[in-house]
Amino acid sequence: MSMARLVITAVTIEGRSKSEVARDYGISRVWVQKLIRRFEADGEAAFEPRSRRPHSNPYAVDLGVEDQIVRLRKQLSKDGLDAGAETIAAHLQINGVSAVPAVSTIWRILSRRGFVVAQPQKRPRSSWHRFCAEQPNERWQADITHWRLADGAEVEILNILDDHSRVNIAAKARRITLGSQVIDTFLAAFGRWGAPASVLTDNGAVFTAKQRGEGRVALEVQLGLRGIRIHHSRPYHPQTCGKVERFHQTQKKWLAAQPRAATLAGLQRQLDRFAVYYNTVRPHRAPGRRTPPRPTPPAPKPFRPDRSSPPTTGSGPTRSTDGARSLCATTAGCTTSASAPASPAPRSACSSMTCTSESSTATPAP
Repeated sequence: MSMARLVITAVTIEGRSKSEVARDYGISRVWVQKLIRRFEADGEAAFEPRSRRPHSNPYAVDLGVEDQIVRLRKQLSKDGLDAGAETIAAHLQINGVSAVPAVSTIWRILSRRGFVVAQPQKRPRSSWHRFCAEQPNERWQADITHWRLADGAEVEILNILDDHSRVNIAAKARRITLGSQVIDTFLAAFGRWGAPASVLTDNGAVFTAKQRGEGRVALEVQLGLRGIRIHHSRPYHPQTCGKVERFHQTQKKWLAAQPRAATLAGLQRQLDRFAVYYNTVRPHRAPGRRTPPRPTPPAPKPFRPDRSSPPTTGSGPTRSTDGARSLCATTAGCTTSASAPASPAPRSACSSMTCTSESSTATPAP
């Protein structure tokens, strides 16, 4: 039985005086009088304790700011852009709001207004193991994703992202992405952004040949010649390339909010327009809610292999001999060989290819 019920019962039913009840129960006479007045006004509801929540809060977010948060949420979602609490807070600051609410407060406002759907089955962020390059151009992430044109034709988009600054280095749409086109995209990116120290990709056929034997694809050869290390994620583990995978999601969300492109050129124009917004307007969580800095110097000095050994990749060392030092100096220097005579010469890093150099010719053993 609650203290309020005891006090009210002692006064109204037992007929005891308020002073006596206050003295017996060790409470003030003023509190006894308040309980009796509450009982006379509300009846048995006076037996239960009332909420101690204040009637007003001087620190509460202004209703005008709440409405602005809701408008931003709707507008950003309609435009296919990120509309989370942190993004909304950044836009409020850009719009000149004097007292921007905390991110947690914005999240509670969105939840109260019905814009946040609970997802308790999702893995908590505290369980993630994150890694990030320490400076721009230390590592690039590259991957290919798929999209459909207005007529339903499927195309491929090659995306390259700087691991540290999150700059969208390149976004190229093609019907089918060939190995030579991947090299062209990387070489154009080198000319604009500088060369990275390393590249991280998945195990796509244009990125690596380790799933098909001991050879190397053209990208591995060209990056190795420039002293750029290349690493590959574990098969069926896209989390390793999580930054570029997350970029796919952001990019596709924006594309879905635009009129579906009818041609490849139209899609490329959309990708270029999104890259400008992504690199110069959109605030990113990783760089402290700022637009990505340009990934130019300071950048790590690229790895330079020893001149007496062929270039290597992150996949492992490659054997070499004095008789075959020019291991595919260019992709044009490798010609396929359907059949070749037996030779004691060591196997080349090109595996099933014949590599030519000025000094000697290495042919694969049968």
